[in-house]
Amino acid sequence: MEITIRELPPEKRKAKPADESKLGFGKFFTDHMFTLKYDTALGWHDALIGPYQPLSLDPTAMCLHYGQEIFEGLKAYRGQDGAIYLFRPEENIRRMNASAERLCMPPVDPALFLDALKGLVRVEKDWIPHSRGASLYIRPTMIATEPALGVHPAGAYLFFIVVGPVGAYYAEGFAPTKIFVSEDYVRAVRGGMGNCKAAGNYAASLYASRIASDMGYTQVLWLDAIERKYAEEVGTSNIFFVIGDELVTPPLAGSILPGVTRNSVLQIARHWGCRVAERPVAIAEVIEAAGSGVLKEAFASGTAAIVSPIGQIYYQGKEHVINGGKTGALTERLYNEILQIQYGEKDDPFGWRMQIA
Repeated sequence: MEITIRELPPEKRKAKPADESKLGFGKFFTDHMFTLKYDTALGWHDALIGPYQPLSLDPTAMCLHYGQEIFEGLKAYRGQDGAIYLFRPEENIRRMNASAERLCMPPVDPALFLDALKGLVRVEKDWIPHSRGASLYIRPTMIATEPALGVHPAGAYLFFIVVGPVGAYYAEGFAPTKIFVSEDYVRAVRGGMGNCKAAGNYAASLYASRIASDMGYTQVLWLDAIERKYAEEVGTSNIFFVIGDELVTPPLAGSILPGVTRNSVLQIARHWGCRVAERPVAIAEVIEAAGSGVLKEAFASGTAAIVSPIGQIYYQGKEHVINGGKTGALTERLYNEILQIQYGEKDDPFGWRMQIA
């Protein structure tokens, strides 16, 4: 399928942020977006890179009533040599189509998806920040647009991609965060949608996240929904612990999002010869290890923050400090390794970096 490109004339384009140190996350969006329509008669059609603009939806559009909405998150990076890179975009495409299957939504042809990503980033290449650590965030989204009431898979969808320059995800930057363990609320249960990047999963997280924020904590560490015993995810990221000489993370068992950065961390750690385990991690084990000093490090991994160190965990009314509240050596090494691969600053032995301009 050919992608039509309709660019705004220069005089109608937005002013770009002047200070890249104040970008924040998710505050600015560019002049153009990609859209692709679907209906059962035509399939996917009308692929367009055109002006960024509001969406027009019928009040009974099924995404508004029954939650058929999925999305992805990835970034484009400007290297020191001026080249533009994507990082493992095929994995985001694969995961979004897996989410689509789970929510009875039509998959997007991977080749077309990748062409849309490349095309939109190239059109908006002047928006990609020049500062190391800043990037162009890419948000592909699919929503059900059929105007109908009654619970059933929709017959019409809109797939769109918007992009915008971003800085650090957390106000702390690359500094240890404080994590609140929720015992009263859960994110997802096996057999549900926890392994999908679906909007409903994030709606379910808001209440406990607000409680954590009001208490001064950065994110929520979710426990499993059945026994409320095992660590699963932290906020919008996967969770890792360094217990003794082993890097440990919960296994993918249906209620955890299969993070692209999570997979990257695991591959790099194994490449370095680290002891790595994907196994259930009881919160009791974590707390006991923190108390005895066996818990050497903890960090979260995700596209937005890459690797985010954890300095404190709040559980059952007590704060448990990890590594003296400091960033651990492995955490920092992993962060720098992934960042340098993404920005084209070092060799990429895994073939993850994709130069597109």
